[in-house]
Amino acid sequence: MPPASSSGSHVARFSADDRAQRVRFRRAVMLMVMTLVVPGSAQLSTGNRRVGRIALWTWLALLSLGLVAVAASVLWNGVAFWAGTNTTLLQLVRLALMALAVGWAYLFMDAWRLGQPLTLQRQHRLAVVGVNGFLSLSVAGSLLFGAHVVGVQREFMISMFGTGDAVGAHQGRYNVLLMGGDSGAGRWGLRPDAMTVASIDAETGRTVLISLPRNMQDFPFAEGSVLDERFPKGFDVEGQYLNSLSTWALDHAELFKGSKNPGVDATVMGVEGITGLEVNYWAMVNLEGFKELVDAVGGVELNVRQPIPVGLPHEKGFHHIEPGTRTLDGHDTLWFARAREGSDDYSRMARQKCVMAAMLQQISPQDALRNFESIAAAGTNMVSTDLPRHEVDRFVELALKARSQKIATLSLVPPMINTADPDIALVQRKVAEAIARAEGEPAPRPTEQPAEEPAEESGEPAEQPADTAEVAEAPATSGAPSEAQAPPTSEAPAATPAPPAEAPPLTGGSVGSLAQGYAANEAEDLGAVC
Repeated sequence: MPPASSSGSHVARFSADDRAQRVRFRRAVMLMVMTLVVPGSAQLSTGNRRVGRIALWTWLALLSLGLVAVAASVLWNGVAFWAGTNTTLLQLVRLALMALAVGWAYLFMDAWRLGQPLTLQRQHRLAVVGVNGFLSLSVAGSLLFGAHVVGVQREFMISMFGTGDAVGAHQGRYNVLLMGGDSGAGRWGLRPDAMTVASIDAETGRTVLISLPRNMQDFPFAEGSVLDERFPKGFDVEGQYLNSLSTWALDHAELFKGSKNPGVDATVMGVEGITGLEVNYWAMVNLEGFKELVDAVGGVELNVRQPIPVGLPHEKGFHHIEPGTRTLDGHDTLWFARAREGSDDYSRMARQKCVMAAMLQQISPQDALRNFESIAAAGTNMVSTDLPRHEVDRFVELALKARSQKIATLSLVPPMINTADPDIALVQRKVAEAIARAEGEPAPRPTEQPAEEPAEESGEPAEQPADTAEVAEAPATSGAPSEAQAPPTSEAPAATPAPPAEAPPLTGGSVGSLAQGYAANEAEDLGAVC
């Protein structure tokens, strides 16, 4: 008979095998954790040391480079802006991330091999496969997603911005013409519906928004331009306005030989002739794409002062934006900026400025990072511009500086300016004064001219207060002489206190009225009046 085995030796042998299995399992897991924390360390300890050294030195070099880049970005924001807008660097980073994803995934697979999974028990072997798969897919997936984001940014820069030469600041300021174009396939960029010059201090970012009404007529062009030669006395084509100049230029494209955007070029010539400013760059905003941008950042908060209609009364979704502080989505924000029902063009211009100010103040870099892909997708559908790619970092930095400062505004609208027959000398003086105030400089002294009545300056008859007009027009009665005809008396009548002035009507975007001027159309601090 074979000798009976003792139960004690069986338990001891089972425990030794079990301990060995646990040691091998922990070793296999440790090799993968080492690869996660310090790529190449697993190979240096038990595998191909040459592969381990290459991986380790690559990792240390990339880590050092990343730390230097972060430190430089913290100390000087311009580094981050330059890196995020340089398409060559973005392509290199994209390729590096893809290569890093493949290389790191290989190191995880090699660490799994070094862990000798076939010597493990089934449950340990399955656990090691699961851990390795999770780590390799997580790391490689994150790197590939980063490469995708970098690629999106690169395509965004290529598709949106131009490749032309940079234009230096004029008298210390960059003047950028912002145009809002009608939506619709093939026509949104043809007829600017809103035109604003953002005059930006090249050092401080202090900004003045100068808006031009779309219905301005009989205006001059930039001196020496092709349209100045064609219209030496101003743009006096019957039935044509500033906003229709673009389509007029497209119908006369032969005047703009070699131009890729004759409509925009003509509009720039008109704006320069009106304001006396040299325009550095232009940007055409597709108003339908603007809705996508607002939605991408989660809406915009606006102070609504009167009910604003959204849509047309016969449409199913017609409603009003009620007064109060409201967070509006892209659709309602666009109607807030464009609605004219119950107001007028000049009230609408005031609301548009309030939307600009709100977007500048409320879209933070953190919001931009969280919603990067949506913003990039909206941006390519929203903006066409001639701003060179290598200048984008400069303007991003100026925009961040502008966030912490007051935005001044000037609108060339009635009652100050008669849009049918504008006083260009007055316009250019007002523009110069607004910029001088923004710079904290004394306003330029106007050229001496014969005194003009306010009515002649604005191009509209001056309005008399109702009570004054009635006194002037009412015939004197035989029994009650007018106050002007009353004989003096020994005792002066007691002074009657003047009635309190009525508050000006609210206009949706800022206080004011057509007769008094909308506050957001001419203000030293746009945020305060919106």
